[in-house]
Amino acid sequence: MIDIELIRTNKELVKDNIKKKFQDEKLPIVDEVYELDKKYREAKLEGDNLRSEKNKLSSQIGSLMREGKKDEAESIKVKVAETASKISDLEEQEERLQEEIRTKMMVIPNIIDDSVPIGKDDSCNVEIEKFGEPFTRDYEIPYHADICEALGGLDKDAAGRTSGNGFYYLMGDIARLHEATIAYARDFMINKGFTYCIPPFMIRSDVVNGVMSFAEMDAMMYKIEGEDLFLIGTSEHSMIGKFKGQIIDEKELPISLTSYSPCFRKEVGAHGLEERGLYRVHQFEKQEMVVLCKMEEAMDWYNKMWSYTVEFFRSLNVPVRTLECCSGDLADLKVKSCDIEAWSPRQQKYYEVGSCSTLGDAQARRLGIRMKTEKGNKYLSTLNNTVIASPRSLIAILECNYQSDGSVVIPEVLIPYMGGLDRIKTKE
Repeated sequence: MIDIELIRTNKELVKDNIKKKFQDEKLPIVDEVYELDKKYREAKLEGDNLRSEKNKLSSQIGSLMREGKKDEAESIKVKVAETASKISDLEEQEERLQEEIRTKMMVIPNIIDDSVPIGKDDSCNVEIEKFGEPFTRDYEIPYHADICEALGGLDKDAAGRTSGNGFYYLMGDIARLHEATIAYARDFMINKGFTYCIPPFMIRSDVVNGVMSFAEMDAMMYKIEGEDLFLIGTSEHSMIGKFKGQIIDEKELPISLTSYSPCFRKEVGAHGLEERGLYRVHQFEKQEMVVLCKMEEAMDWYNKMWSYTVEFFRSLNVPVRTLECCSGDLADLKVKSCDIEAWSPRQQKYYEVGSCSTLGDAQARRLGIRMKTEKGNKYLSTLNNTVIASPRSLIAILECNYQSDGSVVIPEVLIPYMGGLDRIKTKE
């Protein structure tokens, strides 16, 4: 949610930003908020004046009574009562206008950074840099689900019977590799100075509304029937929500956290190979990084955070690239975002394995998270980034380390997490 002062003083900037995001249907909302805000401030000013008048009148009543001027005192009491009634009506009007303004403000997109490329959708995203050379093999690399099955590590048929499409059983050494990668990601981020955290896996609606747009919520979140609880789609939601309504001393900033969680998403059903694979699923596990910092430090943190994910995947022998998200591909709360994509030697193309975003003070405004400074309380900046989301990271490891004999070499950094196992071999 943007600062309403922008609408008060620079409506055209807000409208231009909406146009850059190709959301022209939202342009009238800016003028609507502007007019509602004028009415709100007029009502508040009138209410403040009446409250001042009421206080003056009330202070006269005691003096008049002591002077024996009962009739005058009674007359003023009537005026006080009339004024109090008007104040009550105005307060109701203020509350109604505030709620209407907030509802409309929640759908106005955040102001994007000047460096964001302008484009309508993800086809306009721009490659920034490659890390590691994309490669091919002189032997065929099977589909990742077939690799897993050949290694005795995947049972989607059983998951279909218990849970339906989009779920899976990981088995044996493949399940172990999956968890080894998560454990390595945890330690990797701890070694970068981040504090490890396991958050709640369900959150209330006021937290959901604070961390994401309504459109994202409808597309992603599973709601618990009969309760004000949602299953998280990423631990970022719980981690930012942890600070809801808090005032943090600026001396405590930056706060850098890395969190593990299972994640649950209403992914749009894929067809063909994806249905029996692990790329688009309803349940997965994730290691996330979240940072709260001063606004002026946000871009430095943004660049550090995506670089950590690049470093992580390169340590697994996986080539990656960074892709700058264009204006039309940015979620409404984001100021700037880039995707980290892993190389698929089977498909000879990159695919998304993580995303890094800086959100300015949008989430902080929605959730009331501020920092205490010598000059008063200010909103701070929030950022988030994927370390890994598995099984997508598992797919990258399997493809990039697949051997011609059907085995998969374990990346050196994961061998200690695999109990010394350095290769997964096909089952007899």
